[in-house]
Amino acid sequence: MLSPAKTLVSAPASYCLFQDPWWLDAVAPDGWSEAVVRKGDEVVARMPYVASRKYGTLSITRPRLTPTLGPWHRTTGAKSVKRLRTEKDNIEALLDQLPPYDRCSIMCHPNLVNLLPFHWAGFQLAVKYTYRFPDLSDLDAIWKGFAENIRSDIRKSQKHVGIECDLGTSQFIATYTKTFQRQGRNSPVSPAFLERLDDVLARRGRRRQLFAVDGKRRIHAAVYMVWDDRCAYYLMGGGDPELRNSGATSLLLWNAIQHAATVSNSFDFEGSMLEPVERFFRAFGAVQTPYYQAHRINSRVLRLAAAFWGRAA
Repeated sequence: MLSPAKTLVSAPASYCLFQDPWWLDAVAPDGWSEAVVRKGDEVVARMPYVASRKYGTLSITRPRLTPTLGPWHRTTGAKSVKRLRTEKDNIEALLDQLPPYDRCSIMCHPNLVNLLPFHWAGFQLAVKYTYRFPDLSDLDAIWKGFAENIRSDIRKSQKHVGIECDLGTSQFIATYTKTFQRQGRNSPVSPAFLERLDDVLARRGRRRQLFAVDGKRRIHAAVYMVWDDRCAYYLMGGGDPELRNSGATSLLLWNAIQHAATVSNSFDFEGSMLEPVERFFRAFGAVQTPYYQAHRINSRVLRLAAAFWGRAA
C-alpha cells in the first residue's frame, strides 16, 4: 500500500470538506490512507479511505461522522468525452491501489455523478438522498419555501426559547446522547472522539454549536454544523425527549441556515433514508439530491452472509 500523500489540493466540483487531510486527521488519526493519481508532480485524483480489520476480514470504509468521501478529480475544463475517459482511468488507478479487501464501501459526494467505472469494476451501486439548498443568497425565498408546520414550529419556539452558541462540547454531548438514550441505543461516537473533533474544528473556525435554551436554562435541542466555503452541513443534533414538542429543532435549523449564508454558499441537511427524518427535512423545502454508494464484497463468506440476511429481511 502506498504511503498516504495527504496532499491538500485545489477544490473542484467533486471536492468536499470531509476529504481534507486535516478533517481526516481529526476523525481517524493515524488511521486513514489515500490512493493518489499523479501526472508528473501534480495530483490529478485522490481517494481517502480507512482500512479496518475485524474478525479476520479487511474492510475499506470511511471514518465516523464523515458522511461522504469518495474520489476527487482535478478540474481540467476538458470536453465531456475526454473528461469522462479521464475519470474512468483515474478511478481504475485509484481502485488498483487499494489493499486486498474483503469488503469495500465508498460513499460518494453528491457532486460525483460518474460512477460507471465502479460498476465496471464489479461494484454494486446504491442511490441515497439528502436535501440541499444549493444557493443561500435569498433567505426570504428559503423561508417562504418552508412547509407551514415548520414556520409554525419556529414561531412557537421563538416564544419559549432563545438561541445560544457554543455552550461547551460537554453540554452538546449531553444533549446529543439523549436522543439515542430515548431510542435505547448507544451514541455512535464517544465523548473523547467528539471533543477531539470539536477542538480541531473550533481552532479552524469551521463549526458552530447551536442550543435552544428556555428561561429555566433547560436545553431543548442542540445542532452541530460544520462548513467550508462551498457548503455547510448539519452534521449532528439531539434534543431532550421531554421537550420534543417545543419546535426547537426547527428553530435551530433555520438559524443554522441563516448562519450558513454568512460563511458558505450552500447548505446540506445530510439527509437520512429513515422515513420520519426524511419527512422532517423535506418540509424545509430544500432540493432532494441523490448521492451514490459503491459497494463490493470479495469474501465468499461475507457474500453468503449478505445474501442470507437479505432473504431474512
